[in-house]
Amino acid sequence: MTEPLSKVDSAVQGLSSSPPKEKSHRKSSSVPGVPSVKEMYHTKTVLKVSVETQKSGWKINTSATSVEDKDILTKPLVTPLVRVIDLQFPLGTVVTARNKFGVTIKDAMDAIYKTQKKKADDELTEPYLKGFEWPPAHPSWEDEMSKVKEEEREHAREKQWGTLLIHLSSIPEVSSGGGGKKKKKNAE
Repeated sequence: MTEPLSKVDSAVQGLSSSPPKEKSHRKSSSVPGVPSVKEMYHTKTVLKVSVETQKSGWKINTSATSVEDKDILTKPLVTPLVRVIDLQFPLGTVVTARNKFGVTIKDAMDAIYKTQKKKADDELTEPYLKGFEWPPAHPSWEDEMSKVKEEEREHAREKQWGTLLIHLSSIPEVSSGGGGKKKKKNAE
C-alpha cells in the first residue's frame, strides 16, 4: 500500500483543509439618534411624556389595539426618544417597555398588558390608564431625593430618570377629540 494520502486520511491526522470559521457577534441594538436612559441622565436631558397618553380610556387588561384612537399607538411615549423605559405601577411593580427605534405608546401599553392580561375585570380596582408621570418633573422630587442616603442618592436619581409612574383610574377618562369632523344631519 504505497498510495499517497487522501484528504480523508489527512483529516484523521488532525490537519484541516477548510479555513477556520469566524465567530459571529450579536449586532448592537442601538440606533443612531436614540440614546439610552443612562446617556440622558448624564446629559441631564429632560424627558417629556406625550400628552396623548393622558386620558386614553384604555383598559389595562385588554390589548393595546382596543384603544379608541389608534393613531396614538405609533407616537413616541416620551420625547426625546429612548430605547428602554421602566413603568412603575402604584404598588411598586415595575415593567419595562423596549424598542430599539424609540419606545412608543403601544410598546408601553403592550408591556403593561402583558402583566395584566390574565386578570379579570373584578380583580382590578382601577383598570383604566389615566396617564404617566416622569418623577423628576414632579415639584417635590428634589425634596424626596434629599431624604435618600448620600451614597445611594446618585443611583436612585439615575434609576428614577428612566422610570415613568403609571397612574390608573376606576373610570375611563377619554379626552375630547377636539378637531374631529362634524357629522351632517340628514334633512328630511
